[in-house]
Amino acid sequence: MVKTLANPARVLLVNDDAFELATMSASLRLHSINVVGEAANVFVAENLFNSLQPEVVMIDLQFSGEEAVALLQKFRRVEPDLGIVITTSCPDLRLFGLLEKNIPHGSKIILKRSVSDLSIITYALSESIDSAHDGSAMKWISAHSAVHENSFISILSDLTDIQIETLRLVAQGLSNSEIARIRYVSEKSVEQIVARIAQHLSISPDRSRNLRVILAGEYFKWLGAPRH
Repeated sequence: MVKTLANPARVLLVNDDAFELATMSASLRLHSINVVGEAANVFVAENLFNSLQPEVVMIDLQFSGEEAVALLQKFRRVEPDLGIVITTSCPDLRLFGLLEKNIPHGSKIILKRSVSDLSIITYALSESIDSAHDGSAMKWISAHSAVHENSFISILSDLTDIQIETLRLVAQGLSNSEIARIRYVSEKSVEQIVARIAQHLSISPDRSRNLRVILAGEYFKWLGAPRH
């Protein structure tokens, strides 16, 4: 049964951006959401989860990506019916090194830049509880995006898992030889993958610009930095 405003679910917010955490908490309370706790790091989040026993956890994925999902998985082992709402500025979780199978079942994921009002978030909070019960797959919940936003997401979806992972490693500053050792492939193979990524992103060869720096810049923009 979906929670109503007459019986609001107990919600724990987790976000390492202090301003965003405070703003979201205040806004949700104005919409009659029962925010019982706010956490800016894993230690506080675990303590509040254990002491406050929330029914829903809403966490921002910029919160260390894999660490955030590991925290949610830990919470779910303790409370199998926990509702989970994930907010993120990135439209492709692979950029965090995550696949759909990594996300706890029933999770609702919100692309922040496409949300025009808090009704999307309040809807996701409510739906997450039912989804935890029925074991449904994770689901993206968002308002309609702009044309350029949809085009942007399409570009990402066309990249293969191997290309995304290679791009992540490039952005971390690893050389082709280091990436080759990690992925158990030849250095030549890595060079070809990097070249294909650049081609796919319409990055033309330019001796005056460092390709790896450009690719790293694109990667961090996709994680949520403003695009111009």
